[in-house]
Amino acid sequence: MAGSYQTSVFHRLLGTALDWVFPPKCAGCGKPGTSWCDACQLRAQIIRGKVCPICGSPQEREAPCAACRQEPPAYESLRSWALYENPVKQALLGLKFKHNLPVAQSLAVQAAPILQELKWPVDIVAPIPISMRRLRERGYNQAGLIAHPIATALGLSYAPKALARWRDTHSQVGLTGDQRRENVRGVFRADGARVRGRTILLIDDIATTGSTLSSAAEALLAGGASKVYAFTIARALHWRHDLPAGAISAYHS
Repeated sequence: MAGSYQTSVFHRLLGTALDWVFPPKCAGCGKPGTSWCDACQLRAQIIRGKVCPICGSPQEREAPCAACRQEPPAYESLRSWALYENPVKQALLGLKFKHNLPVAQSLAVQAAPILQELKWPVDIVAPIPISMRRLRERGYNQAGLIAHPIATALGLSYAPKALARWRDTHSQVGLTGDQRRENVRGVFRADGARVRGRTILLIDDIATTGSTLSSAAEALLAGGASKVYAFTIARALHWRHDLPAGAISAYHS
């Protein structure tokens, strides 16, 4: 826990220093003075209604969706804070590709109450790791920047080394569901000493089909984890236009 506390202090000091050198702007709209403004919070499409109890996709009834019935994921349950639509989409793109690091803390603080309400019986929090190549290019793992403040809010241990990505993969953008599953099959390995007998909360920035989270959950279970739950800031609904009229509006904030 000492290492987790020191990391938390470091992140707060780093954020303060960056704010002095580069005054923050809202990652959703560019408004100066804050990394995430009240107006963008009001525009965020928070997922509040009925969802599949397994993959967390919004739907009109509280029952496992067809995809989860046909091919259940390795995780127990997945939930997301908001739809992957602007301003949340813009904020996450800024975090991932424009080094807008402070917004990770801001979004994590907004999302943490959902996890507190769910009361999942988790022991440790682990981020989805990125490859070493991408880590060298980017300099940070965006999922880790989200996962750490969530762990702090929940009073849980943060375990960034519980899971490793042992080979690089192609980008998931533009791939079909089957291609996504194949792309991430077997790419993760768990540290058995850290996860054995524990229930893990996996954190990532975005979920689309859940393939990456399911592959990571498989690795954690193979490493001895008891159960795996998953949470993301956003949910991308590539099929949303096929939903019955009004099915999405019920989930807006």
